[in-house]
Amino acid sequence: MIPKIALCSQSLRNYCAFSRALKVVQTPWTRHPGLPAASRGIHVDSPPTIPTLTTSYAHGTSTTSLLHTTVGETLLRTVERWPDREAMAFLEGGVRKTFAQFQQDVDRAAAGLLALGLTKGDRLGMWGPNTYEWILFQFATAKAGIILVSVNPVYQLQEAEFALRKVGCKAIVCPEQFKTQKYCNMLRQICPEIESSTPGDIKSARLPDLRSVIVLDNRQPGMLHFEDVMEAGSSQYVQQLQDLQKTISFDDPINIQFTSGTTGAPKGATLSHFNIVNNAYYVGKRVGYTWKPHPRICLPVPLYHCFGSVGGGMCMAVHGISLVFPSAGYDGKANIAALESERCTFIYGTPTMYVDMISQPDLAKYDLSSVETGIMAGSPCPPELVKKVISAMGIKGITIGYGTTENSPVTFCADPLDNIQRKSETVGFIMDHLEVKVVNPTTGEVVPLGELGEIMIRGYCVMLEYWGDQAKTEECITKSGWYKTGDIGSLDAYSYCRIEGRIKDMLIRGGENIYPAEIEQFLHTHPKVKEAQVVGVKDFRMGEEVCACIKLADGEKCTAEEIKAYCKGQVIPSLIFSNERERELLASLHAHWVLLGEPRKGRRTSSQSSVSDRTRPSI
Repeated sequence: MIPKIALCSQSLRNYCAFSRALKVVQTPWTRHPGLPAASRGIHVDSPPTIPTLTTSYAHGTSTTSLLHTTVGETLLRTVERWPDREAMAFLEGGVRKTFAQFQQDVDRAAAGLLALGLTKGDRLGMWGPNTYEWILFQFATAKAGIILVSVNPVYQLQEAEFALRKVGCKAIVCPEQFKTQKYCNMLRQICPEIESSTPGDIKSARLPDLRSVIVLDNRQPGMLHFEDVMEAGSSQYVQQLQDLQKTISFDDPINIQFTSGTTGAPKGATLSHFNIVNNAYYVGKRVGYTWKPHPRICLPVPLYHCFGSVGGGMCMAVHGISLVFPSAGYDGKANIAALESERCTFIYGTPTMYVDMISQPDLAKYDLSSVETGIMAGSPCPPELVKKVISAMGIKGITIGYGTTENSPVTFCADPLDNIQRKSETVGFIMDHLEVKVVNPTTGEVVPLGELGEIMIRGYCVMLEYWGDQAKTEECITKSGWYKTGDIGSLDAYSYCRIEGRIKDMLIRGGENIYPAEIEQFLHTHPKVKEAQVVGVKDFRMGEEVCACIKLADGEKCTAEEIKAYCKGQVIPSLIFSNERERELLASLHAHWVLLGEPRKGRRTSSQSSVSDRTRPSI
């Protein structure tokens, strides 16, 4: 018997002899046309350690292949693997579901939607806060081939009507009311025909495609109830649902997320199964969901946004993580309490949410030792805040993410093992299977490494289209498939990205996009206002606050309180200036302010960096 060490030595000698016998063939190096001669691919299975890039282009190469599965198939695989694992817990509503229980509810709801007459490709609007029904309908619509329309829960009358009409929603799901938002009342104002309609057979002049309103709590005239849907799926529709699975493709649209640019006109970013299943997989891979034993995620971010629905809901379906929802609406104290009571290992949040959490006066009394890492995204993440979160909450593995709704959403993300400098000064490195280039906004040419330019993204993550708006789609997606983010940034040799500003006029307050043009147009409807201009001012908690600069009509007098009262139900400016006497105060704010009547130089604040996600969070 040959000893193992001798066997190894013999194998090594044989290998070396074989290697010497090989003839060395020299292949001349040739330059690939297009970009400058440089290394373009960078391995992103782990944080890049070699400065590979020599120009502002990178391709995130990966050892794992893209997934070609639908949302329904993805959830089923996870259910088969962990049927008895807790999938989610809604602490305020007292709802807990295992993966097997959730799958049963999804199938019932999907069959019920088919029984109501919805068919593949129809649009269903989800309008409300973070409740079990939100995530249930997210997956039920996907299973039935119906396109979920994520409606911002704070939308007012005109915004809601525009969104529902734009995409032709056939059904909408909502609670009667949440806090000050009276959803059913608003729907009755848009569609007065509801009151006299047979539930499920609405015929509306202003929303001609709408047939059903499904209310989640108190029954309403002319509306279906959630339980009606759950009970409607007879065996006939269960069979129809099973047969339907053969016709659903991973390239089919699954979700419409409303987003906007500087004009404030909402656009429906349309995402496919392929978009969001893969983004959820690679986000989870980046932050450790693929190898950690049982991640429990505290999820205070809204489900209507990609940060919640993809980073939360889809990551749950792909990776088998457990989601903990502290409250239906945001509550900083409830977040901290949930981290302790549920022994969460991860937490998501916008910078504003983290500010609120570290500002809790009794933070020190909570045991947060289970929290290993978190994701901070949705708006600019100040380096000082990142450091404070690490020190105050002990979350050493905090990561920063960046993306846009149009990109499903994440395109850059830090690794939990990255050092504090990279976590606080960059938005991480390029995600798997994606390409990024930084170009001169005027010429479109790739800029030298480290120089500023517009960030452009190409890959599996790019949306299908803006729903029903080919012109806007062609404006932001080039013929070669590059998506124009409108954000200004730079790349380093490791593909880490710094966001330095944004091209388009847009304010981000607490992770929410604010469009100055919309507010300006509304202020102009006030009888005492002659001109109005809206700008942003830095705010530690919210990131940015809204400031309205108003020029009154001749002979008119108006107080800030009067303007704020007029804006009730709309976006209310935090600061209002209305005459020349505020010049010194404006100058003291250290921002680029303009009083009306002067040349429009430096119209918006330019000192803030941005993670330009059209409906944000930056992710």
